[in-house]
Amino acid sequence: MLIGLVRHGKTDWNAEGRIQGQTDIPLNKEGIRQAEALAGRLFREERVWDAVVSSDLMRARDTAAIIAEKLEIPLLEGDPRLRERYFGEAEGMTEEQRLARWGINWRDAAGGVESDDDMRARGLAALREWQLEHPQLKLLVVSHGSFLAVFMSELCKELEDQHLNNLSYSIMELDNGNWQPKLYNCTIHLNI
Repeated sequence: MLIGLVRHGKTDWNAEGRIQGQTDIPLNKEGIRQAEALAGRLFREERVWDAVVSSDLMRARDTAAIIAEKLEIPLLEGDPRLRERYFGEAEGMTEEQRLARWGINWRDAAGGVESDDDMRARGLAALREWQLEHPQLKLLVVSHGSFLAVFMSELCKELEDQHLNNLSYSIMELDNGNWQPKLYNCTIHLNI
């Protein structure tokens, strides 16, 4: 199985440094341009994805729709298991606001923040379902930064921990029962 992992395009809250979590924020003009840039890259490359699936939040869903349309491949129904981490009381706040209210350990202090374990469990449940139903599927997955970081580190423990930029593109391949990174956090398409 081959999966491509894409972080959604930029939003106004990204630009303002506000944590979005599961608040449903749309792409801004730059985010749309970023999605179009990746779609163009994928269109020019040899690898052919079979389908695109995304979180059901509009910033991921709209990114996925732009890519699916350009590649002329199916856009599967949005999957809530691929949503960003729920950041509870911290959603909508800037880093400065979070630090002022809760300090450096704000993730532990703010109420309602979803744990890595819970987020990992829902991501792995989606992956198991894809593997059972479509083991040969080449699936492009559009999701969110925190979710993808936890998900990819679970699949491949050797991955370097990097901030995943908007419209970053990674590829993981299942080989003899182990996930291998083929591309990680690539944004070359944004420089064109």
